[in-house]
Amino acid sequence: MTDTPHDESRGASLGTRLNWLRAAVLGANDGIVSTAGLVVGVAGATGSRSALLTAGLAGLLAGSMSMATGEYVSVSTQRDSQKAALAQERRELRERPGAELDELTDLLAARGLSREVAREAAEQLTRRDALRAHANVELGIDPGSLTNPWHAAGASFLAFTAGAVLPLLAMVLPAASLRLTVTVLSVLAALALTGWWSARLGAAPASRAVLRNMTGGAVAMGVTYGAGVLLGAAGV
Repeated sequence: MTDTPHDESRGASLGTRLNWLRAAVLGANDGIVSTAGLVVGVAGATGSRSALLTAGLAGLLAGSMSMATGEYVSVSTQRDSQKAALAQERRELRERPGAELDELTDLLAARGLSREVAREAAEQLTRRDALRAHANVELGIDPGSLTNPWHAAGASFLAFTAGAVLPLLAMVLPAASLRLTVTVLSVLAALALTGWWSARLGAAPASRAVLRNMTGGAVAMGVTYGAGVLLGAAGV
């Protein structure tokens, strides 16, 4: 059975939601790894709670703002491209509607419809909403649901912050003798969870994703802690 533009739009909407959820999980994962690496590195150089809190908060804010800015720029560029494509399609529909109807017919026929059925479907879709039909079938764009760059930036900011808070609190709240152990264990547990969830969203094997995520986080913390110890010993 051939998918209709409505079915494709619904599928695209579901795909968009899954992509947003996957991006949120990955954003939280970035917050966990980068902040954990930072505070563990500082802990290798000093046991000062105020220094750890300052470094952790600075890393959290810098990382979350960087993520938000990058996402805003990326989505704004994508949105501008989509709006330009829609403007061109709107102009073509106004200037040569017959050719656009033929084009829509060809596109539908290429998806498995007979020529007669494709023509009838193209005419009905054109009468209902010509721009939406061409945008969905020809461009893969839903004119009514263009991504908002501010929403994307806010989501990235919150996702990174949510991930970064865990290692920061794990490092500054426990007693000095327990800080490193609590932080490493809580970070590895959180990375196991985000690895599992990202694999679940992508329908991939969870065990490899979890192991890869935990290994990456462990290496990052080990490297930064070693660097911190060396710098602390050198009195830098």
